Amino acid sequence: MNIIETPIKDLVIIEPKVWGDDRGYFFESYNQEVLKKAGITADFVQDNQSFSHKGALRGLHAQAHPYAQGKLVRVIQGKVLDVAVDIRKNSETFGQHFKIELSGENNIMFYVPPGFLHGFVTLEDKTIFSYKCTNLYQKDTEVGVIWNDKDLGIDWGIDINDALISPKDAVLPAFKDIVSPF
Repeated sequence: MNIIETPIKDLVIIEPKVWGDDRGYFFESYNQEVLKKAGITADFVQDNQSFSHKGALRGLHAQAHPYAQGKLVRVIQGKVLDVAVDIRKNSETFGQHFKIELSGENNIMFYVPPGFLHGFVTLEDKTIFSYKCTNLYQKDTEVGVIWNDKDLGIDWGIDINDALISPKDAVLPAFKDIVSPF
């Protein structure tokens, strides 16, 4: 696995070594020792998977302490634009975002630690998104920001009129109106 740092501290891109032949391919999608050597010492306790149609936009979400979640995300099938927003109050990159394209073809994984909002938009139909979480889901600790927040200025790479948004995500507050729990 190749570990790549991003411009935002603690966000990490993980490129697995893929072995392919006439039968298909094989790669390690998780290796605790490799991640530990890269400084990711998280214990993953819950795996989630979603299936989405093209244009489905999920996010921006986080959970507050004591149930803050780190997420190791990847796409099994299809393609997404994945976005993380730093909401750590004392961070030099507070309010900044990083985005990356993840797909079933590039097999890239992305580690989003606690202290970040997370979201993604599907760029292909029948996209299967997988994420390992460092804490269990707790509805009472959810934090969120509206996906099209003007202050964050995220270019989702799609026509916003085509975005498929859940009713819950459509009414999330603006970034300026949240009090960061981190």
